[in-house]
Order: sequence, then C-alpha cells, then structure tokens
Amino acid sequence: MEVTETKGLILFSRDHKEKDKLVKIFTESYGKQMFFVKNAHRKNNPLTPALMNFTEAVYFGAIHPEGLSFLNGAKEVQPFRAIQQDIFLTAYGTYLLNLVDAAIEDRVYDPHLYDFTRQALTQLEQGRDPEIITNIFELQLLQRFGVTPQLDHCSICGRQEGVFDYSSKYGGVLCERHFDQDLHRYHADPKAIYFARLFQNISFEQINRIEVKPATKEGLRHFLDALYDEYVGLHLKSKRFLDQMQNWSGILRKDSETPDENL
Repeated sequence: MEVTETKGLILFSRDHKEKDKLVKIFTESYGKQMFFVKNAHRKNNPLTPALMNFTEAVYFGAIHPEGLSFLNGAKEVQPFRAIQQDIFLTAYGTYLLNLVDAAIEDRVYDPHLYDFTRQALTQLEQGRDPEIITNIFELQLLQRFGVTPQLDHCSICGRQEGVFDYSSKYGGVLCERHFDQDLHRYHADPKAIYFARLFQNISFEQINRIEVKPATKEGLRHFLDALYDEYVGLHLKSKRFLDQMQNWSGILRKDSETPDENL
C-alpha cells in the first residue's frame, strides 16, 4: 500500500462505530478525500490534534481512487485557534467549509481553491471582519457552481461608472439608464452592488482595512442571498445558523459606531 503525503484542511469529521472516525479533508494535492482513522478515540492518540476542526497539517496515508482512504499520521499541525475558540468565528468558518464541500466533487484537484480557502480562514483567524470575508468568499466561489454574474459593467451598454442594479433577465448589472429594461430587477441597495462589484475580483492580499456600514452589510447579505437562492439553491444548516446570529443584538459588532466605507 503506497503512502503519500499532502497538505490538507479538515472539513469535518464524524464518529464511526465506537473507536474510529471518518474524517473529510480537503487536500492540496488530491482534492477532497474521506479518510478512515482507526482507533481515533484512543487515549493519547498522537493524531488527535490533527483531526480537530479548523486545522491545517501535512497528512500522510493511503489515498485511493475509490472508496475510503486511510490516514496514518500527520505533521506540521497548524490549528486556527481563534476560530476554534470563538463560537461566532466557528460559525463563519463552518459555513465557508460547507460551501467548499458543496462547490466541487470529491477527488477533484483544485489547488487554487485550496489556497483561497486557506487564505479566507487565515483572514478570520487574524481578526478581519467575518461578514466581509464571507461575502468575498461567496462571490468568488460562484464560478465553482457554474455561475458567473456580470458585475463589471452594464450588461446592455457596457457602462462602468454610476448606479447599478442586478438583472436576472440579463445575467448581470444594469446601469440606471437601463433600469426600465427589467422591471423585475433586484432593486438592490446601490452601495451593496458597488461593494459586490469590488469584491468579485479583489484578492485577500489587497485588503488593508475593511469598514462597511451595517446598513450596507445588510444590503450585501440580501443581494448575495438572492444570487445563491436563484442560481445555486443551497440550503446549508450552517447558513441558517449565521442568519440566526444576525438577530443576536449587539454581540457581533465590535463597537456601535458606523464608520465610513472604504478599503
């Protein structure tokens, strides 16, 4: 049995019988793989730290083209401790990983998505605004679901500046000169559309400071929910939990100020 090694991010794990675990890992080299871990619940098992949620490590074991793979060990274990220890960051991180799990099939080699996911978790770990990191992740992940909304310019005239709204009819944004071409457009918050256009192509490395007013965040949330409902149709438990968290007054905000919007 050939043993290989690869970097990986824990997606989730579940108990299997009394002593074992099934652990799904998004590997850098082999895509998503379901691993069988024998005696995972054994006391003082050296693999335990590497099997915790929100952990990146170099894993080694037998990776099979079909069925379960087998995990033998791990090294260079790097936990995302802030995410592990904060219920709210855990909720955001869980949603991001659930999206990844839904976006591509198992065993699909996708190192770009692996790196993008690791970067998003790192941003959460470093204290960046989790709502905005999630918005960026959702927008750029749409292409993995086969969805490429045109946000760069008006879908009719190509205009790039001004006020825009999204049109399902045209599969992209319309400038205000052409709002009358689709009476059933989203009627989204113009500021939300502005940030969605920005976030569609931005890299995490380009973000120095993110400050978005709560009202605009709410508009972004409504816009992205509408896009996902229309084009993707996912109904994740982790997303429902995030929606419920928004109703927990005052807890998610680090302060009550409404700063200027800038990056």
